[in-house]
Amino acid sequence: MTKKILILHTGGTISMSEDETGKVKPNTQNPLTSLQLPTNENLQLVTEEVFNIPSPHMDPQHMLQLSLRLRQAQADDFFGAVVTHGTDTLEETAFFLDLTLDSQMPVVVTGAMRSSNEIGSDGLYNFKTAIMVASSPASINKGVVVVMNDEIHAARFVTKTHTTNVATFRTPTFGPIGIISDDYVVYVQNTIAEKCLPIDQICSNVYLIKAYAGMNGDLLTALNQDSTRGLVIEALGAGNLPPQVLPALQQLLDRQIPIILVSRCFNGIAEPVYDYEGGGVNLQKMGVTFCRGLNGQKARIKLLVGISAGLKNRELAKYINS
Repeated sequence: MTKKILILHTGGTISMSEDETGKVKPNTQNPLTSLQLPTNENLQLVTEEVFNIPSPHMDPQHMLQLSLRLRQAQADDFFGAVVTHGTDTLEETAFFLDLTLDSQMPVVVTGAMRSSNEIGSDGLYNFKTAIMVASSPASINKGVVVVMNDEIHAARFVTKTHTTNVATFRTPTFGPIGIISDDYVVYVQNTIAEKCLPIDQICSNVYLIKAYAGMNGDLLTALNQDSTRGLVIEALGAGNLPPQVLPALQQLLDRQIPIILVSRCFNGIAEPVYDYEGGGVNLQKMGVTFCRGLNGQKARIKLLVGISAGLKNRELAKYINS
């Protein structure tokens, strides 16, 4: 039986090349669209160039367009799908898709750290292994995954950890959920399904800021606007803030603006441990929601999706920590 695999190209380094000056930039046409990969004869690859943009140009509207296309692919009986993507925002798109797709269909997001004409380019290899994972029965019901450098990572926790290294994508604390070895897909961990919110529109004006020593309330005051829909703060340690920010923080909470707290630490989770002015216990009493286990950019994506789905107050807080 032939398996249909949808390939959605969005651009990024995996589709770029160096010019005569050594600078990397997009091509007029994505070189991956004309590649003939040596794939299993039982696979039918259907390729679409949805975008051809650098990763920093990706925004939630683009992510929503990908989600809607993948939902249609599920309805059209595709077995799986691969999304090629720039690495700077890859983890955010992958997590957005994980939150908005309710399907058994394997969805794999991949990219490259070296452009197509560089020595040791990793794009074609990552593309090949992503197709392997997307077409594997073992990938059914695993949620959206990221495949890079012979590793399979859950979209929820994977993050870019190095600016240039091909082994940049890592999952802090938990590690990869699978590997590709000798053309064989192996999963070593199970994933817990996220609650799906299949939204068809996306809100804006949800912000992300990072706490630092000596921080005052100026940034929060600047966000005290009617247009502000939500805020994620990467807090200190387990989830603490300098006391100088508290008056401005309270003003945002008084406006019923949801404020989500994560840790700026690379490993661990945010939790209300310390009971002092600006400590996590104090912040939770004020009405700040702790998000356990997500980094700042992922928490912002989840807050965007939750607000766009119409969730509010306790329902929104419960979703953030589901």
